Amino acid sequence: MYPKSYSLARVMGCCSCFGFSWKPKRTTRTVTVRNHNLSQELLLDEEVDDEDDGSYNGNITDSAYEEDAELPIRVKHSEEILRFREQNGMICRQFPVKETQILIRSEDDDGNKMINEYVRERKIGAGSYGKVVLYRSSNDGKHYAIKAFHKSHLLKLRVAPSETAMSDVLREVLIMKMLNHPNIINLIEVIDDPNTDHFYMVLEYVDGKWDWEGSGPLGEITARKYLRDIVSGLMYLHSHNIVHGDIKPDNLLVTSSGIVKIGDFSVSQVFEDDNDELRRSPGTPVFTAPECCLGLTYHGKAADTWAVGVTLYCMVLGQYPFLGETLQDTYDKIVNNILALPNEMNPQLKDLLEGLLCKDPKQRLTLDSVANHSWVTGEDGPVSQYLCWCKRNSLHMEQSNGSNDEAHTTIINSDDNHTY
Repeated sequence: MYPKSYSLARVMGCCSCFGFSWKPKRTTRTVTVRNHNLSQELLLDEEVDDEDDGSYNGNITDSAYEEDAELPIRVKHSEEILRFREQNGMICRQFPVKETQILIRSEDDDGNKMINEYVRERKIGAGSYGKVVLYRSSNDGKHYAIKAFHKSHLLKLRVAPSETAMSDVLREVLIMKMLNHPNIINLIEVIDDPNTDHFYMVLEYVDGKWDWEGSGPLGEITARKYLRDIVSGLMYLHSHNIVHGDIKPDNLLVTSSGIVKIGDFSVSQVFEDDNDELRRSPGTPVFTAPECCLGLTYHGKAADTWAVGVTLYCMVLGQYPFLGETLQDTYDKIVNNILALPNEMNPQLKDLLEGLLCKDPKQRLTLDSVANHSWVTGEDGPVSQYLCWCKRNSLHMEQSNGSNDEAHTTIINSDDNHTY
């Protein structure tokens, strides 16, 4: 076991040289499960509050470890993906995430705990392996959500025979370090002091969350606005061959101005090209696509799109489309039950939900089709394709090389859409 003083950089390689150490997330479900009388709470959300110890969230594991046999090949492959993207200017940030290797733990004049410049205010949640705490920067006065981890604990938690939870956390950091989009939570800073056991991810703080179970169904106007933001962020991820893997209301934060931002990339996966074939689904049971429930090879982007459909269903109807008393019962309903929609529902909305929640992934609506669907466009038109930093660079290089191709992608002004 590595000593306490080892930083993530020393264990996994220096931050500037990080490759995508992606592995298939530990399996949380398969169709072969029998007689798991799980509470509906676990079927809806498997994360638990881990208080201050950064403990493992107890996700249900039903598959054998043998499926990870090909892991070394995939890890190497993923590192090559990042190296290629770095060499070709395909990282979507004009400025890199700040990386700090000095940790100073202190108190302010009022006795509040501090981490470097950040003053602790209160705990606001829990992630897969650590707590999430609200801090205020003493430099700029802004609030930030900081994920806190114990490296020694991450190193002890085994998620596969040859891997620890540190691999999961590292993969999340690596993915977020390349992302920059107005509808995705922004990673501001990583604090990793090699002389301490603490590791922190400093994230932008979003002051609202869509509590649909507490507030009930949303009206069509609000649901449409939220869906447009979700589709915009997810189209961006998919265009970079990133599958989120766990789209659901709990991972969608809403700003005070009503902008939805996608968060929690702890189970996200990266691909070299459009071949997004997967064998296991690490997401939440009630948002799992039928092809994932069947234990078959499936495509991650199509599974993400199904989860968008379940999320929209929750928005407009205030309940889940398929929910059983047990894990197996939930899977059976997802695979076999007919989608039930009210007769009085807006025909355009009904058509959209039927397209998103089509059980055959080959017939399911694509995100591009959703972006241009009549219910989604409304009075605002199609969801614009975000022209990100790396693609702007690519277009600039093409133009510099005398390319005559015209760019048909709509450029979204970063200042008007809160990019960083």
